[in-house]
This record gives sequence, C-alpha cells and structure tokens, in this order.
Amino acid sequence: EKGTIVTNEHRELLKELGLSARDRTADISLLVGTIFVVMVLEGILLVAIYFFHRDLFHNPLNLALLVLIIISTLVMGLGIKTISNYLIPLAAGGMLISILINPSVAIFSSLLMSIAMGIMLGNDFMNSLVPFLSAIVGIFCTVKVSQRSDLTKTGGIISVVNFVIILGFGLLNNNYLWETLQQGFWGIAGGLLSSVLAIGTLPFLENAFGITTSVKLLELSNPNQALLRKLMIDAPGTYHHSIIVGNLAEAGAEVVGADSLLARVGATYHDIGKLKRPYFFIENQLTSENPHDKLSPTLSALIITSHVKDGLETAKEYHLPPAIMDFIAQHHGTTLLSFFYNKAMENNIDKKPLEDSFRYEGPKPQTREVAIVMLADCCEAAVRSMAKPTPGKIEGLIRQIIKDKLEDGQLDECDLTLKDLDKNITLADAEYNF
Repeated sequence: EKGTIVTNEHRELLKELGLSARDRTADISLLVGTIFVVMVLEGILLVAIYFFHRDLFHNPLNLALLVLIIISTLVMGLGIKTISNYLIPLAAGGMLISILINPSVAIFSSLLMSIAMGIMLGNDFMNSLVPFLSAIVGIFCTVKVSQRSDLTKTGGIISVVNFVIILGFGLLNNNYLWETLQQGFWGIAGGLLSSVLAIGTLPFLENAFGITTSVKLLELSNPNQALLRKLMIDAPGTYHHSIIVGNLAEAGAEVVGADSLLARVGATYHDIGKLKRPYFFIENQLTSENPHDKLSPTLSALIITSHVKDGLETAKEYHLPPAIMDFIAQHHGTTLLSFFYNKAMENNIDKKPLEDSFRYEGPKPQTREVAIVMLADCCEAAVRSMAKPTPGKIEGLIRQIIKDKLEDGQLDECDLTLKDLDKNITLADAEYNF
C-alpha cells in the first residue's frame, strides 16, 4: 500500500512473482554466463570432431547439418518445456545425428545438448540426465537402421527407459507417487515424440544435404524401383550380372569391415549405363552374332567406355544419390580395354594406336566399397567366361585379376590394404566353389 516501507522480504516476494523491475546487472551476468558456457560446450565438440572425426571437420555441409540439428533441438526444447521438462525430444536430435552423420558424434553432441538443456531448465541434474540417457538409447538403437519402422520401435524403447528412470529417481527422492507417475507418462510421450520427429524430418534432411542413409539404400535396393525394373526388362543379362556382383561385393565388404549395404546397392546400379545400348554387351547378347565384329576396335572401345557416361546421365535422370553415382563413375577406374587395344594393334602394325583412347576416363576408385565392386565385377565376368572352371583355376584367375589391377595402379587412391585383398581372394574362391 501507499506509504508502506518496502523491506528486503517485500522485494524478494515481488521478484518471485515477477512484479518487480528486472535487475540489469543480473541480466548482464546471465548473458555473459550463457556465452561462456556455450563457448566451452562448442569448443569441446569442435575439438572432439577435430581429433576423432577429421573428415567431418573438413566437411562444411555436414558441420552445418550438425549445427542445424543441435540448435533446432535446443530451441524446440525451450518451447516444449512450458508443458513438461520430460517431454523435450532431445533423443530425436541424437538419432538424427547418428543416422545422418555418425553415432559417436551423436553421443558427444547429445552429452553437450543435455548439459545445455539442464542449464536452461534451472541447473537441474534430472533435466540433464533423463534427456541424455534417452538420447543414448536412441543412438544405440539406430546404429544399424534397416527400415523406417525401426525408428518407431526405437521411440517405444526410449519411452520405457524414460518412464523407468523417472520412476526410479522419484522413488529415490521419496516424491509423491502420483506426481512421479505423471512425470513418467510425460517421459513416455517424450520418447514417442522423438520417434515421430526423427521419422518426419529424416527424408527432408537426406534430400537437402545429399546424404545417403541405410534407410535410403534399402529403398533403392527394392526390385520394384522403376530403374531396376527397366534394367531387368531391357538388359536382363546386365541385371543378373549386377545382382551377382552385389552379392560378392557385400560379402567382401563385410570381411574387411566396409559398408556392405552400400557396396551391394552400389553394385546393383553400377552398370545402368548399359541400358542405352544393351546388345553391345556380351551378357545381353541372345545369339552368337556380336555387333562388335562389324565395328572398328576404336569405335567398339568408345561404345563400351561410354556406358559410364550414359550411366551417370541415367542416374541424374532418376535422381540417384551421389554415393551411388560414385560406383557408376569409378567402378572401371582408368582400366585399359585390352581386347580392343590388342585388336587395334593387330590391325595397325605400322602405327601403334593411342593407349588413352582405349582406357576408361575414371576416376579410379576412391573408397574401399567401390574398389571391392571393381574387383567383384572383373572376377564375375572372368569366371563366367571360363570353359571348365575348377577351384584351382578360379583362385589363380582371381589372384591374377587383383595383381593386374594393382600393377595398373587402379587401387592406388583407395584405402584397401593388401590384407583386405587377401581376405577377399579367399572369400571369392570359397563363394565360387560353393
């Protein structure tokens, strides 16, 4: 009332009720403290990425995606906290980072996001612990996602974990049971919300940032895909060859710890350029007549090598992701078409033909997966053309193919080791013998 002397108790009451003027000093202190904490958290994340994921550190697009997911998750958390602190879908951010970028980066990011969230929600330990544990569970469940429905299952698992953690801490703190159960149900809702957000935003982020996830790869491997159906009808020999190469590449990639799913799907699409002129390739020739018999070696080589360029054009037409286009462009490297080159030399004894005219344009394989597909492609074609294959002949032929690729420098730009090659020789020999 008017005339009443305002004491410290009155000031504190007015402050708690939000009726007093804000203290400018407190505002400045809050701002500076927030900046310091954010700088430290961002610094820790950048250092972790620099030391443990150098490839990500030098990839601005993926770094931008990481920042976008973290900021979006925290902003969403600030908006949802008015309903319940346990409804905040921090696990959605962790799952998206795990699927789109890397699981270990997702763990680092989830830890820092949960710390930031705990600070924003009143420095409460529980407000950091519950989101962090739910995010960890989500990351573990999405390390190997085979289909989008797996994310729904992950949401259910996160919900159960949230409920158990909240109930456990409520009992430890001797809280009211009904209040604890209410908080637990908000935790269940938070897990389900995380799943819904991850499923809903994943396709948009995949397309916007050009990332090929395992979910996308599995969709591309479906035989009902328009391009695969076209390949099956117009070039059945190439389709059959690609499936066998894919099986060999998948097994080889598993042995050396490469991405077996990427290798199989990449192999499935690696020869789609043959759709333009299918009958110029021996696997699609239904009669003994070979159109190359009527062509010059130079023209034949041009037709054969052009299936790489044609494949890239087809891939763009059907909007295949960059990871698959790498297989189309690199699966022959700069290999020499020795058959047509030798034929040209026989026809031009006086003048030696240019070797570059009989080589693929490249580039050479840049990853282990593409290199494995290159070797599987050569081995499948060579073994299929053998008259009387035996285990000894098959192994000798595979070793000779790999030796030729090494001597020609086709494996110089990928990180496939000699030990990896030896494992693939053993595996390929066993596959063909079987």
